[in-house]
Amino acid sequence: MNAVGINVSKGKSMIAIMRPFREVVASPYEVNHTFSEFEELTRFLKSLKGETKVIMEYTGKYFEPVAKPLHEAGIFVSVVNAILVHDYGGNTLRRGKRIRRMALSW
Repeated sequence: MNAVGINVSKGKSMIAIMRPFREVVASPYEVNHTFSEFEELTRFLKSLKGETKVIMEYTGKYFEPVAKPLHEAGIFVSVVNAILVHDYGGNTLRRGKRIRRMALSW
C-alpha cells in the first residue's frame, strides 16, 4: 500500500509518499494548486503499484481543490481534523472524559 500524506495550504501543498516499513516512495515535494499540477499528481499516484490511499488535513476550504480531482480519479482520499492528527495515539478524547469524571466526583 502507498500512503500519501498531503499538507495543504492556501496555494500549494506538500506531498510525501511512503510504503510499509518506512520505504520512501517520494520525498516531500511541493505541488502548486493548478490544474496541470493536480493532473500530474493524479497521473503519478495512479501509476504507483499497489493500493494508494491519501490522507490530508481538514483546512477550511483549502483541501477541496486538492481532494476533489484525486477523488474523481478514483483515488481513496481521507480528510481528517487536525486535532485528531496531532493527538493521534494520545487518547486525548479519553483524557477529557477522565477529567470530567474527576471534576464530577469532587
